[in-house]
Amino acid sequence: MLNQTNLNIVIADDEAPARSRLRTLLGDIPHTQIMAEARNGKELLEVVNQASDTHTAANIVLLDIRMPEMDGIEAAQHLQKLPQPPAIIFTTAYDNYAIQAFDISAVDYLLKPIRLERLQTALQKARALQPSQLETLTPLSPQRTHLSINERGRILLVPINEIIYLRAELKYITVRTAEREYLIEESLSHLEQEFSHIFTRLHRNCLAANAYILGYEKRHHDEHAEKQWVALLKHVPETISVSRRQQHLIRQTIL
Repeated sequence: MLNQTNLNIVIADDEAPARSRLRTLLGDIPHTQIMAEARNGKELLEVVNQASDTHTAANIVLLDIRMPEMDGIEAAQHLQKLPQPPAIIFTTAYDNYAIQAFDISAVDYLLKPIRLERLQTALQKARALQPSQLETLTPLSPQRTHLSINERGRILLVPINEIIYLRAELKYITVRTAEREYLIEESLSHLEQEFSHIFTRLHRNCLAANAYILGYEKRHHDEHAEKQWVALLKHVPETISVSRRQQHLIRQTIL
């Protein structure tokens, strides 16, 4: 349970008056401590990473939903990659988001203007949560702008538009950018469905970003084998084999 003396709280909202309102309300609630504030989902993840570096984890995030760069729904999904994710309390002026918020098991959903009594109730619910209940966030239908990688207890964000290919290897997916590779535990099929207009399946174990495919070429993999079609990619030396089933893509390109 979140039963420690103080609740460590992060406020994430793109509007300064909304953050000020929450600061004022929390000032009237005992045993709460505002660790930091953020103006969007990306800033929130940076703040939470910095706090984990100092071994002072955030217990609760008061999270607005509509924010620039990265909204609250996506940020909540990324936060679940943390070893000890904080409890999420959504705060928003748009009540049509309520069903989505509870679909990902938010502790509570507060409609602006937030009242002191409702905020107190939400914090009490968070205090009563068991650790296992904080691990129940599941992906939503809105498409992500980033993939999140848990690396040494930190959340790294990789923009979707910088990913060259996604390759399934055992239980992991290799995420390749021009700079480096990352490993994530996700389903290649689910990624294909979510980003079907961005990536093309070239092989049963590999999706390549359309924007990074330079073209196709027949090459020998070794001197005894017949030539096989491969996709040539921008910014990386490796190529991706094109399976027989997917060679219609090459014909479409040539035509």
